[in-house]
Amino acid sequence: PTAGQVFIDGEDIVSMSTEQLVKMRRKKMSMVFQSFALMPHLTVLQNAAFGLEMDGVDKATREARALQALEQVGLEARAESMPDELSGGMQQRVGLARGLAVDPDILLMDEAFSALDPLIRTEMQDELLKLQAKSKRTIVFISHDLDEAMRIGDRIAIMEGGKVVQVGTPEEILQNPADDYVQAFFRGVDPTNILTAGDIAVDTQVTIPITDGKNPRAGLQRLIKNDRDYAYVVDINRVFKGIVSTDSLREMLDRDDQPNLIHNAYLEGVKSANTNDSLQDILPEVANNHWPLPILNDKGEYLGAISKNLFLRTLYRGEPETEQSEGEKV
Repeated sequence: PTAGQVFIDGEDIVSMSTEQLVKMRRKKMSMVFQSFALMPHLTVLQNAAFGLEMDGVDKATREARALQALEQVGLEARAESMPDELSGGMQQRVGLARGLAVDPDILLMDEAFSALDPLIRTEMQDELLKLQAKSKRTIVFISHDLDEAMRIGDRIAIMEGGKVVQVGTPEEILQNPADDYVQAFFRGVDPTNILTAGDIAVDTQVTIPITDGKNPRAGLQRLIKNDRDYAYVVDINRVFKGIVSTDSLREMLDRDDQPNLIHNAYLEGVKSANTNDSLQDILPEVANNHWPLPILNDKGEYLGAISKNLFLRTLYRGEPETEQSEGEKV
């Protein structure tokens, strides 16, 4: 770089000598190119082993490691094929296997899938995600395709004019764009495929602790005081128990054939969603019920709720959500 520092395992590679850079490049890094860059006169196995050969690894070892890498990308049966016998997607798999054979700490992928047709491109993205789930290596993936970046990136760096203007998770950038450029860049993204229920849920609904269950009149008064139609019943640990409404509480209090306990006023057919569920998954429940959808963590604890209005405002990504805006009567 013309300025700054680049650290890998605590070492500044900017200050390294050419010899040190070559050694670091061979041992810790691999690249997957847009153009595949396969040697047409070498077999699939030999191409996958090429980086190891350049590093002086003996033939038996490099071919064993190359075959293992080909197995990772599903091409072990084509090890003796020539590159021109493979489809474009298969050729790119060979390029990926060549990078994996070195077992690098860092994998650089420069628009690696951009030359592939959409179907094969999606398959390669799936393959990369599966490999990453197993190996957990650092991957720097360069792409001009925002959907691709949102799909496979844990963290995204947005660049404009050679400068990094924002770095963050897809969810962070989508909800809090740094400037007008980033906001315009993300305008065509469907947030229901990116954001989760936990990203947008707000804890502004009326909650009734189960300890108050012996006095449902107090719960009804709390709803009336807050001008709300629904309340969310939780236990002492905030574990979600059910939803009551002003109507269900009044109906229960007017009846003489059952105890005045709050669980007798629970609404039927209430479902909840997990904080990790996508907005796409929860859309039917949000749309089909009058009450905001309760959002729970893995322990069943109540985190907040998502109303129709909140869901729609997220889709249009207008002003940031506040408790005041969500505090409108449901």
